[in-house]
Parts: sequence; structure tokens; C-alpha cells
Amino acid sequence: VQLQASGGGLVQAGGSLRLSCAASGRTFSIYTLEWFRQAPGKEREFVAHITWGDLSTYYADSVKGRFTISRDNAKNTVYLQMISLKPEDTAVYYCAARLEGYSVNNYWGQGTQVTVSS
Repeated sequence: VQLQASGGGLVQAGGSLRLSCAASGRTFSIYTLEWFRQAPGKEREFVAHITWGDLSTYYADSVKGRFTISRDNAKNTVYLQMISLKPEDTAVYYCAARLEGYSVNNYWGQGTQVTVSS
């Protein structure tokens, strides 16, 4: 499985961005896909989750109500729609896939930078 993250950029506070994570390879074996982020000097933190099959989702409290994770079946792509962005959302965003039968994420995308200016 290969993951390609894209869509990051510079946006003003209150603005919106949509990140994409395109999956290729053995996508039929993907069980979940998650977004994480890592700000400078901070640990990587969980942002959002989607279960590949039933499309169930959940979010970190810090983004709930502002971020939406979704999947385009035809494109094997997961999106993270981000609205009402805040300067504290500034980070490198990573997508990660977990295969069925595993308890940890097996594959990671390369990261995409999101910068929110105040």
C-alpha cells in the first residue's frame, strides 16, 4: 500500500483547506485510515479516523465540528476537509493506513504542510 498526501498550503485563520490521501496498491486490505499531525516541537497527534469498509468516523476533540474525514470509493482517496482553521492547526499532516488484523498503522504518507496565519 502506498499513500500520497497532498493539499496542504498557507491559509489565513478562519479559512479552509482540503487534504487528500490517495491510496494505491493492495487497497482491499486497508481496514482504517487516519490523519495525524505534528507541529514543530510537539509530538505527533491523532486528528481523524475513518474505517475503510463502513465509513465510520471519529475525531480528536480539538478538531471536532471543524474537520470532516471522508472517502471517495472510486478514487481510493480519503479527504480531510478543514474549516474554521486556527493558527494552532499549523502542522505537517500525515495519513496512515492500518491493515485488517493489525493493531498499529502499517503505512504512512509523506506528510503535507498546513500553515495557518493569524
